Amino acid sequence: MTELAPNVAIIGAGPAGLMAAEILSDAGYAVSLYEAMPSPARKFLMAGKSGLNITNRREGENLSSRYPGVAPLLKNALSEFGPASIAEWMQGLGVEATIGPTGRVFPVQMKASPLLRAWLARLQSQGVQLYTRHRWTGWSDNADLIFDTPEGPISVQSDAQIFALGGGSWKRLGSDGNWSSVFAERGVQTEPFRPSNCGFTVDWSDRMKTEFVGTPVKNVAVRFGDHTSREEFVVTDRGVESGAIFTLSLAIRDRLETDGEALLEIDLAPDLAEETLVSRLTQERGKQSLSNHLRKAANLKGVKRALLFEFGGLEVSNDPERLARLIKCLPIPLGKPFPLDEAISTAGGVSFDALDGHFMVKQQPGMFCAGEMLDWDAPTGGYLLTACMATGRAAGLGAVRWLKSQVS
Repeated sequence: MTELAPNVAIIGAGPAGLMAAEILSDAGYAVSLYEAMPSPARKFLMAGKSGLNITNRREGENLSSRYPGVAPLLKNALSEFGPASIAEWMQGLGVEATIGPTGRVFPVQMKASPLLRAWLARLQSQGVQLYTRHRWTGWSDNADLIFDTPEGPISVQSDAQIFALGGGSWKRLGSDGNWSSVFAERGVQTEPFRPSNCGFTVDWSDRMKTEFVGTPVKNVAVRFGDHTSREEFVVTDRGVESGAIFTLSLAIRDRLETDGEALLEIDLAPDLAEETLVSRLTQERGKQSLSNHLRKAANLKGVKRALLFEFGGLEVSNDPERLARLIKCLPIPLGKPFPLDEAISTAGGVSFDALDGHFMVKQQPGMFCAGEMLDWDAPTGGYLLTACMATGRAAGLGAVRWLKSQVS
C-alpha cells in the first residue's frame, strides 16, 4: 500500500467537508480532501440546478427553531455561522446574495456551479489537496485511513480526521450511508436513518395514475395537524411529493411512525369561504354537468377536480353543504414514505451524544464529524445547507483547537 501523511484528512467533499477544509487551511494546516465520486459536491450542485437556496433570512425567525429537537451543539454552531455569516462568506468569494420574498437566500447567478468554482479555487490557493475517486472503507490496525482508489487501496496517516460523508439518500451522488456500519463497529454511537423532505404513497385509482402523473396541484392550502402550507405539490404514480409535501414531511413521517397512519387535508379553494361555496353550489345548475358546475362555482378543474372525485366528491355531489365542506377539507390518506434513497435529506446518523463540545468523537480523539451524517433534521428552504456549512465550520475549528492542544 502507498503511504501518505497529510496533516489533516477530510473525508467527503460536500459543503460540510469544504467548509472544514477552509477553516483548517486558513489556520495554516496541510489539508487533504478525499471524495469518493469523480468530482466534489455533486449533491450541492444538484440542489442548485434550479436555483441554489443556500440559506434563509426570514425576518424575525429564530433559526434554530426550524430544526426539530435541535441538539445544543447544533444550536451553537448555527448561532456562530448563520444566514448573515453565510451571505458575508459568499460575498468574500465574489458572489452576491439575493433574498426572495419568503427569506430564502440565493446567489444572484442562482446556480451552484459559479459559487463552487470560486470556493474550490480559494481552497486550491490555500494549498488544499483534493483527491477524487477515493472511497473510504475503514481504518487499518494502526488507525490509518483506508481508501479504494483507481490505482488500488491506499492507507493514509493523519494527525486529525474530519468525516463529512453525508446521510443515507441520493447514493448516485455519493451519499449512501454505508459508513454507518463501519462507525458502529468502531463503537461510535449512531441512529438509524429516516427519510426527511420526502414524498408519501397514496392508493390512487387507475385514472389518477394514468391521467395525472407529474401534474402539479396549484393554488391550494395543504394542512397536516397544526401546520399549513400554501405551496403546490405534485401527483406521482405512487403518491404525492414536492413543495408542500416536503414542507410538512417531517411531521407526517413522525405521525406515521407513531400511529401507523396519517391524513393530509387539502383546501382546494383556499381563497373562497365555505359559506360562499355553499351559496354558489346551491344555485340550480340546469343541464350543466357536475364538472362544469364545479368549474364555474369553485374554479375546480383538471387535477383538483379529479382529487375531489377521488376522495368522495361524487358521493356528496347533490348536497351543497357537504360538497363545500369536502372542497375546503379534502382528506387524503397517506401511506409510507417514499424509499430512503429518494429523500431530499435524512435524519439519523452519528448521535450528538457521541460528540464532545467541539464535534470530536469522545471515544476517538482527533476524529471529528460534520454535515448531514450527524443526527439532525430540517425542512427545505435553505436550512439543510446552513446546518451542513455551520457544522463543517464548527468541526474545522474543533480540529484546529485539538491540534494546537497536542503541541502545547
